[in-house]
Order: sequence, then structure tokens, then C-alpha cells
Amino acid sequence: MPDLEEERWEYFNHPAKQEWYRTRSLSWEAIESAFARGTLVAYPRAAVIDTLPIALSYSSYQEYQTYLARAKRGYRLNYTRMEDALQMAGALTLKAPIVLEWGGEGLLFSGYRRLCLGWNYGMVPSVWLVNILSGSTSK
Repeated sequence: MPDLEEERWEYFNHPAKQEWYRTRSLSWEAIESAFARGTLVAYPRAAVIDTLPIALSYSSYQEYQTYLARAKRGYRLNYTRMEDALQMAGALTLKAPIVLEWGGEGLLFSGYRRLCLGWNYGMVPSVWLVNILSGSTSK
């Protein structure tokens, strides 16, 4: 299980994700309360996990080229460090990316660079899939 506190920025500051939270009235407290019930699931390179559509997953190689490979150096730097570590050691263990599930829809909450690293090297990474129950959204 990844550390949710390390990913707070994704909820409070990530500009592309704010509408997803707002349209679902999804509070930080709801995510916190559901987080420990998450499960580790395989996420092959696709815009879905099984039949669950994942918003902002940017799973195609073309999207990788747009959002990561050609991104500003600061964003790309962490990916490059992980890639170098993988190449040097031949193996790498990383914390699982997080996917939130709400009413039959998913959101890649955190870990895009970690997913890309696995996908680009032909691996099927696992993600921490958190099902947010509709009754846990009170603020």
C-alpha cells in the first residue's frame, strides 16, 4: 500500500484533477477513509482496468510522448532517474501508483511516471485501486 500522505498534492493542487473531484463532491476525508480498503491490481497499458475507464491515465505511447517525454525538464527528471536506476540495477521496486474509483469511473490519482516506466519496458505494473463509496463523501 502506498503512502497517501505523500500524494496530498495530487488532491489539493493538481489543476487537471480538480474538476473530477468537484463534480463528484469528493473530499480528501472520503479518500482517506477508503484508502486502506484499496487493493493491488494489475494495470496493463490501456485506458481501462478491466472495464473501468481511467481518466487522465494517458496510457498510449503517443500520450507518453506528449505528457512526459516532451515535458519540461523538471517533470521528466524523476522519470529519467527511475529509468537510470532500472538500467543500472536490472530491477526496481517502486510504490504503487494510485487509482481512485467512483461510481464506475476511475482516475489516475498519482504515479503516472511510475506507470510509464513499467509500460515502456513491457511490464504490467500494479496500482493501488481505491473504491470510494458514495456514502463516504461528507466534508
